[in-house]
Amino acid sequence: FSFSPAARSLGTSVHLRVCFFIRFTVEIILCVFILSVFVIRYADLMPHDLARAALQGLLNRTGLPKDAVDYIVYGTVIQEVKTSNVAREAALGAGFSDKTPAHTVTMACISSNQAMTTAVGLIAAGQCDAVVAGGVEFMSDVPIRHSRRMRKTMLSLNKAKTLGARLSLLGSIRLAHLAPELPAVAEFSTAETMGHSADRLAAAFGVSRLEQDEFALRSHTLAKKAQDSGLLSDVISFKVPGKDIVSKDNGIRPSTMEQMAKLKPAFIKPHGTVTAANSSFLTDGASAVLIMSEEKALAMGYKPKAYLRDFVYVSQDPKDQLLLGPTYATPKVLEKSGLTLNDIDVFEFHEAFAGQIMANLKAMESDWFAQTYMGRKTKVGAPPMEKFNSWGGSLSLGHPFAATGCRLVTTVAHRLQKEGGQYGLVAACAAGGQGHAMVIEAYPQ
Repeated sequence: FSFSPAARSLGTSVHLRVCFFIRFTVEIILCVFILSVFVIRYADLMPHDLARAALQGLLNRTGLPKDAVDYIVYGTVIQEVKTSNVAREAALGAGFSDKTPAHTVTMACISSNQAMTTAVGLIAAGQCDAVVAGGVEFMSDVPIRHSRRMRKTMLSLNKAKTLGARLSLLGSIRLAHLAPELPAVAEFSTAETMGHSADRLAAAFGVSRLEQDEFALRSHTLAKKAQDSGLLSDVISFKVPGKDIVSKDNGIRPSTMEQMAKLKPAFIKPHGTVTAANSSFLTDGASAVLIMSEEKALAMGYKPKAYLRDFVYVSQDPKDQLLLGPTYATPKVLEKSGLTLNDIDVFEFHEAFAGQIMANLKAMESDWFAQTYMGRKTKVGAPPMEKFNSWGGSLSLGHPFAATGCRLVTTVAHRLQKEGGQYGLVAACAAGGQGHAMVIEAYPQ
């Protein structure tokens, strides 16, 4: 996943995205709802509360009978130990039948993508007709553990059979044992934070601080324009208990290049280029996606928006190529679907960091990188900027890790409909050096 408390400001975004199809062995429709919410407002809630709200929003907007859903799949990254299968708890809380199975998946920032494609597989295999998929992330109250020494002592206390044994164990506790283990936003295999990796990646591809700040400002400016134009109108209001109702994205904060230039590096100090302003910010959120075969959807009276033509998952070196998933996934999904870069009308890439985006664009434009690392004769080619993330992205809208994938896919569907395009492409990086891409086709209106 892609945040650092040192580098991310806090923001709010609440989204509700609607209706589109997936094309696979069978034709499959999705009606998508996203709820992504601001960290500081929700500390008294739990992850399943947000997921439940997204599920209820889906039910309210679609009029879907609860008994029409055969299965529920959710993604999450940082698990709440009390609700380890958050899909099941959220489904029960939203009023779905207790006869509807549910399971939870995790694949870092592409967890909801994995949930959606898992649902597609269930339908394509003939196991289900209608599946709800989505993702949830709750950064306001992440699990914080006791130290390992303290955990061992507490477990031993539970097993101690005599008062003497318990007193002996209590007497062994030292002040250092009480130090908590904070969640580490770092790769397990490399011990490097994603922000540090983004800084190194930007340097490797010669991405300047100025380029990163310019791209971040672009993201916020375009998101603000889209919001003011009513393009981000697929928002469901969320009532925070004892507080206000959140009804629109409020992480969108266009600034100036001068203000952004004042910020210090967040990871590699003092000469790094990744800052809080050009990184995606901490966000709570949940998404819910209704996925059906086209036949089932039309029979139930739903109006399609788009098909998912194809998708791929990729993985590469988690140290030096941690954030290059879009570069590797894009050509594979295009080749798999029989398309070229020129066929794509709409691009939506996950913006973990401005430096990560710019590095991917430069890698895609490099014949040397394609030949040296990808086994290709020529470069992939970078998306035209006029087609790229034109309603903002994770830098401005926020990034609730496991929910972002649904926002990307539904934004493509809405942009295709609004702009009259035929094909859209989603791409994202993820922790572990993994990545994902989808090709989406507009449904004939």
